[in-house]
Amino acid sequence: MNQSLEPEYESSLPAGSQFGWPSIARLGLIQACLGGIVVLATSTLNRIMVVELALPAVLPGLLVAMHYAVQILRPRMGFGSDRSGRCTPWILGGMAVLACGGLLGAVAVVTMSGSLGTGIALSVLAFLMIGVGVSASGTSVLVLLAKRVAPRRRAGAATLVWLMMIAGFAVTAGIAGHLLDPYSEARLLTVAAGVATIALVVTMLMLFRLEHAVDAPAAQAAAPASESFRATLTKVWREPAARHFTVFVFISMLAFSAQDLILEPFAGTVFGFSPGETTKLSGLQHSGILCGMLLVALAGSGRIFSRRLGSLRFWTVSGCIASGFALAGLVAAGVAGPGWPLRANVFLLGAANGAFSIAAIASMMRLAGEGEGRREGTRMGLWGAAQALAFGSGGLLGTALSDLARIVIQDTALAYAVVFGLEALLFILAARLASQIREPAAAGETQQTPPQPLAPGSAHA
Repeated sequence: MNQSLEPEYESSLPAGSQFGWPSIARLGLIQACLGGIVVLATSTLNRIMVVELALPAVLPGLLVAMHYAVQILRPRMGFGSDRSGRCTPWILGGMAVLACGGLLGAVAVVTMSGSLGTGIALSVLAFLMIGVGVSASGTSVLVLLAKRVAPRRRAGAATLVWLMMIAGFAVTAGIAGHLLDPYSEARLLTVAAGVATIALVVTMLMLFRLEHAVDAPAAQAAAPASESFRATLTKVWREPAARHFTVFVFISMLAFSAQDLILEPFAGTVFGFSPGETTKLSGLQHSGILCGMLLVALAGSGRIFSRRLGSLRFWTVSGCIASGFALAGLVAAGVAGPGWPLRANVFLLGAANGAFSIAAIASMMRLAGEGEGRREGTRMGLWGAAQALAFGSGGLLGTALSDLARIVIQDTALAYAVVFGLEALLFILAARLASQIREPAAAGETQQTPPQPLAPGSAHA
């Protein structure tokens, strides 16, 4: 959004406590480290279990689903940062647990070759640790951004941090793949230990003095120590804005993730794409996501769009509607067959997904600081849990629906079209929910939150 938006809200951030781009980039590097460990567990270890160890694909699938399911703990992690008034211990502690979980996952895979039962038990523990680590570290990074980034920078900050996390995926996957060839158990353990150590050391360096003396008032304004987690979560859930946004996050991310695992099979089955061509198609979709993210970041800076077109709600709603229409295009692709411009359709789907997701994350950063009390972490944790549950169930739902549709409908292309159509409807519903997200008060309007003025020097947004 442009610089004229949210003037009163922005003025509550003391100049000394606002994060500039270098500090935002430091948090982005932490997200890159988080992404590096996660991709090693969900991609590399997945492939080794299925290919090298010839285990059923359902095993890594269940493990990945488990790491999403355990992220229901995100609200509790956010509550912890609210109580302490600091995010650094939760980010560092979460990264330590995540690093140990990633290394234990490699040890578990090596153990499977000799003792399958013991290896599976260790894998379950490892993926639980990964889920807990992601919950603590990832939630607290977002809370710190929400507290310390000025409103005009939020879309750009969300874009930068997410792009760096994606870079962490890509760099780790590329380097680990190179170092693991030819594969051996010793190489796997070495690579896993290296990734975990680098992630932990980089996180420690990036956090050094990131939260310092200017945060003392924020620590004093932490959530009341006498209030239990259950009571805090209940109060947050009773906030109409928080509850409404939770439903929006779940619906939109369910639609976002449901198409992820069936797009390449659809292209291969209906359009006759080779494995290499479907991989390139996935890359084209991610290029579209990048373009959509950058477009919203530029719009949020207020440099190329008017106030209305720089609004986060505008991009959230428009991105969801455009995603729905792009999925409707895939429905048409299933009916029309190979003559349809599939590549252009997939690129547009990616751009729409990127636009709505970054706008939604920036809105999340704003809404976390609104409402009663100092509960930014609990709100952010609630939304993070909704996103994780949506991602965990979205892939399963998409693949299950496609299998069911192909059983009921003999025409494979039409079966895929039905599933894409249902996903499009989810995006339209998400757009409806996003249109009801309250915009921040403009200059001269009375602020409704918080009930008490911020203390001088407070780091809360």
